[in-house]
Amino acid sequence: MKSIQVYDTTLRDGAQREGISFSVSDKIEVVKLLDTLGVDYIEGGWPGSNPKDMEFFERVQDLTLEQAQIAAFGSTRRAGVKAREDANVQALLGANTPVVTVVGKSWDFHVSHALGTTLTENTAMIADTVSFLKGKDLEVIYDAEHFFDGYHHNPAYALETIRAAADHGADCIVLCDTNGGTLPLDLQQIIREVGREIVTPLGIHAHNDCGMAIANSIIAIQNGISHVQGTINGYGERCGNADLCAIIANIHLKLNLDKFTPEQLQNLTRISKIIAELANMIPQDGQPYVGRNAFTHKGGIHVDAVAKHARTYEHASPENVGNKRRILVSELSGKSSILFKDRENELSLIKNHPEARQVLDILKKMEHEGYQFEGAEGSFELLVWKTMQTYKPLFKLEAFRLILDKERQGNNSYHVEATIKLRVGDRVVHTAAEGNGPVNAMDNALRKALEEIYPQIREIKLVDYKVRVLDGKGGTGAVVRVLITSQNKHKRWGTVGVSENIIEASWLALVDSIEYGLLCEHSPAVDDIKKAINEIPWEEEYIEENQPNVSINRM
Repeated sequence: MKSIQVYDTTLRDGAQREGISFSVSDKIEVVKLLDTLGVDYIEGGWPGSNPKDMEFFERVQDLTLEQAQIAAFGSTRRAGVKAREDANVQALLGANTPVVTVVGKSWDFHVSHALGTTLTENTAMIADTVSFLKGKDLEVIYDAEHFFDGYHHNPAYALETIRAAADHGADCIVLCDTNGGTLPLDLQQIIREVGREIVTPLGIHAHNDCGMAIANSIIAIQNGISHVQGTINGYGERCGNADLCAIIANIHLKLNLDKFTPEQLQNLTRISKIIAELANMIPQDGQPYVGRNAFTHKGGIHVDAVAKHARTYEHASPENVGNKRRILVSELSGKSSILFKDRENELSLIKNHPEARQVLDILKKMEHEGYQFEGAEGSFELLVWKTMQTYKPLFKLEAFRLILDKERQGNNSYHVEATIKLRVGDRVVHTAAEGNGPVNAMDNALRKALEEIYPQIREIKLVDYKVRVLDGKGGTGAVVRVLITSQNKHKRWGTVGVSENIIEASWLALVDSIEYGLLCEHSPAVDDIKKAINEIPWEEEYIEENQPNVSINRM
């Protein structure tokens, strides 16, 4: 069976993306994650470029890794200097790694315009550097930078450069599409031609500037490449590198190569998200395999088919990569969406029951008004409970008032105070709280009013707040949609509010967020809801007058 080496360069090439700056501790955590994933090589950085990378190479020596080997990255020696005397080459040795990756020029245009040296000297730089490092008993990977562009322009010289690396002992020669502009069939042809000339194992390093990095990596493997490089989540300079998340999944699920264990593959989504967090980057919802939307279904026809058999609209099982199937509800939904979502939430609607149709009708009406439930599962579940008449509000707003006062002294800041009056059962709670803005003040006041009665509210954290203007023609009086994301130690959920008044829209989303979080904390209230739903008579002769008279109150 064909053996594939997976080489990760998230910590070096990936860190060149705008907005990413890994600390040394971050880099150590990434190494641990990649090792559990089953990656063969982890490129730690360029030890000759900065002190942070040198510190990383010192600290990583203390790790015991199961599979991965750490590689240090650097360039060939400078023109006119012997490899043994070159500072960057010596820094590679100082990293004390079992593997070194050396990058050199393959494109004659780069040799003359970037290096400013002769073609002959460039070839000598490659040969001397690889030979010197092999003499230190190191595994040497040679990255042929801009190889495909160089081959297009001057194939004879591009081949001469990688032949110099092969003849002087390189263990693997990686063909780099550094500018990311090569198309798959052109890349395939070049790989086949190079394979007839070079017996040293070949690798691929693809960038994504024309959206082909993953495709080029996979077609390279299908054409004999045994070493593939990339970054987690496709991080990298400009448009990024080939996304190893998709490559790893495709190696296992599409190419049927027994490279990763099922357990390793099931960690893929989790590791993708953790590394995104360490990189301080927002996860990409549309990312293949590991994105939040990768196995998400919205259209009613799709959902109906998926409910019957997942393979109708899924090319792979989300569980294989540690992801999960999501069903969205919207104006495009049919009853199957409601039923599937219901099943996820352990409720008991039946497809032909009037309740399912009523939920759908209310849903479509609310979305016509501007509501959107795709990222607001919490508000959707509350909608179902209200429609089923199994919902009893945990609290009811009697009144609230906001005071916004701009201080004329000191730091010239705004002072915001929210006064709130709630009814909880037979009890009336009246309190006030301050905040750095209207929503923060309302949140603080609501929590202050409820925490004695519902102490679990302390576990609920607001983690995101978004406002969307739905009709810009209305100017400052336009309808707005507010989406709030909250979480506790068990789960994360979204809620939504819509109004011409941004304060009211925020309040609606905020109340849903708090109430949903309290109901889902395995409280007696949610148990009563599920019990009541399960006790509803579901006979086919269920008559029209038994349908509940539903009223969705905005406040």
